[in-house]
Amino acid sequence: MQKKTKKTSVIAQHKSLSIQFSLDGFSFCISNSTTKEIILFTEYTFASPVASPELLLEKIIHVFDTDKDLQQDFVSVFAVHQNNLATLVPTPLFDRNNLAPYLKYTVKTLATDFITYDIHDTSEINTVYIPYVNINNYIFQNFGEFEYKHHSTVLINKLLAYSKENSEKQFFVHVSPNHIDIVVCKEGNLIFYNSFPYTTKEDFIYYILFVAEQLQMNPDSFQLTFIGNIEKESDLYLITYTYVRNIHFMNLVNNFFVDDEDFSNHSNFILIA
Repeated sequence: MQKKTKKTSVIAQHKSLSIQFSLDGFSFCISNSTTKEIILFTEYTFASPVASPELLLEKIIHVFDTDKDLQQDFVSVFAVHQNNLATLVPTPLFDRNNLAPYLKYTVKTLATDFITYDIHDTSEINTVYIPYVNINNYIFQNFGEFEYKHHSTVLINKLLAYSKENSEKQFFVHVSPNHIDIVVCKEGNLIFYNSFPYTTKEDFIYYILFVAEQLQMNPDSFQLTFIGNIEKESDLYLITYTYVRNIHFMNLVNNFFVDDEDFSNHSNFILIA
């Protein structure tokens, strides 16, 4: 595991912890629970994706056992499950007492799977998903009651708020090591969301161009905004720029990572922005 950390001089008596985990890695952010100022951010990247939630839990237990920043009391804990075991359901079609059918066409489920949902803040949609219950149980054992959501819920809500005043369609690509989330919205309304796996740069650009074609958005004219694990020098950026003319990185109000050697300001949008 590779570890990267950024600390600030902020001091707080009462602290909040936000954590985000996937089969690719584990990140956490500690902030002043009163002022929301960030105290510390740490990212652990696995050498290769782990194969199961059980192996992921082993990695997380190791981090909690060895990272002293996690060995303290927090007034609140928020966890983000990042996986592809999810789907969006419009509120008029949503029945919270019958969740399994929503996943059966997109996710391989077992009768023993625990399925839950998030209600979105600003739109008439709900995220139905399978959280990593073993990790939830571990967090509860460490901290007691805590809140958790699926990463797509957090991402979509933040981007809808970000695009609320913009009358043009906004095309966002949130990049993770092995998958991308594409969010298209306009004036605070969600037009499109989906998550796609990729292993090559050709996979990567295929999904972007496929979504653009489906939404009749011209790659020569629409603006694409990157967030997450991508840099201007990367092959992913270069192949995208071959086909999409207007690209920029998310310009965050929170400048926690500005001028940082280890983190770009557009990275870690879900926990930091």
